[in-house]
Amino acid sequence: MDDRNTHDVGTPGNPESGGGESRGRRQLSRYARPALVAGSVVAVVCIALLVIIFFLDSFNATVYSVGGKNVQDSTDEARAIRGTYAAARAGGIVFLVLGAVAALAGGLLLYRNRNSSPRIDEDDDGQDWDYEDLAGR
Repeated sequence: MDDRNTHDVGTPGNPESGGGESRGRRQLSRYARPALVAGSVVAVVCIALLVIIFFLDSFNATVYSVGGKNVQDSTDEARAIRGTYAAARAGGIVFLVLGAVAALAGGLLLYRNRNSSPRIDEDDDGQDWDYEDLAGR
């Protein structure tokens, strides 16, 4: 008896079975587009935040050095100026990485499933309804 053409319905390795691996991909694909959009927005906002912090740090260092002082000195005042935006900078970098990873994962998942057949609505019985049918004409 030849077993090569028999498929067990519901097995994870069988894409025609409608279950298992393809169901998991469809559930992940549902979140891919929102993850791509949200990750991209978070990354852009974090980049803008880091650019603003860079300019504020530069401005503070320039104002501090006008009096002949150096922002790299080991004084408490110079250390306070250097650490003014340290928490915002660290948070911006962390969220930038997280946003970039989410956007990358969403993009890769969308790219991977780009040729998948669209989900078929379970309530669809194959009928094609047009405007005249719905309007009762």
